Amino acid sequence: MTDDAARTNDTIQSLVRGLAVIRAFDADHSELTLSEVARRADITRAAAGRFLRTLEELGYVRGSAGSGVGRTFGLTPRVLELGFSYLSALSIPEIVQPHLERLSREVDESVSAAVLDGGDIVYIARVPTRRIMSVRITIGTRFPAFATSMGRVLLAGMPDAALDALLAASVLPSLTERTVTDAAELRGELDRVRAQGWALVDGELEPGLRSVAVPLHDRRGDVVAAVNVSTSATRDSVEHVLERHLPALRETAAAIDAELRLV
Repeated sequence: MTDDAARTNDTIQSLVRGLAVIRAFDADHSELTLSEVARRADITRAAAGRFLRTLEELGYVRGSAGSGVGRTFGLTPRVLELGFSYLSALSIPEIVQPHLERLSREVDESVSAAVLDGGDIVYIARVPTRRIMSVRITIGTRFPAFATSMGRVLLAGMPDAALDALLAASVLPSLTERTVTDAAELRGELDRVRAQGWALVDGELEPGLRSVAVPLHDRRGDVVAAVNVSTSATRDSVEHVLERHLPALRETAAAIDAELRLV
């Protein structure tokens, strides 16, 4: 084996063992002696001692006063940096998906997340329960933002100047007999959505489709995505959507926002 290969192999093993030392600590074992760390990490006492001293110097481990057999060690809050690095690498769909799955089970309806791309929404996550539209919705499906609940909370989250410019350049076709196609009326609706923090769209994208949406925010408070619950007008009244689905949706959005503030 060459010197470079030997060093590479040694580095990999050191990383594996160092992580094993960190994982030796948990809620039931927050304080461990050197011997306990060695046993739980399945390494020698000498190796455990080297890793603990290194982690202590880096600030990830703190040791009790004194020395010898009775000295104990514990992790410091700095280890949270390692988890933060992981969360920072996550994308919005990865963060959103498990929350959508829980929400769908709670309300027994299809739930989705989308982002704004020009005048369209683009689906980035979805949990379908039953087919309620004539078209099949998948990740990447696009719809006109102005006629959708998620689109309206995303448009309402834009700065006024950018929103005015987008609406001025947009065509507002009549998709159903309920679709709002007047720019002034739409702008008034978006102002209401911005003030109340949610949007309900009833049969404007497709007849019989009823959905409610709320925005998602990043750590600066900017609207970066939206989540919704979609249902059939024949199955759920507007009152039921607002009384049952909207509170669950808002609770889910708050949980997602809390995670998005970490990335």
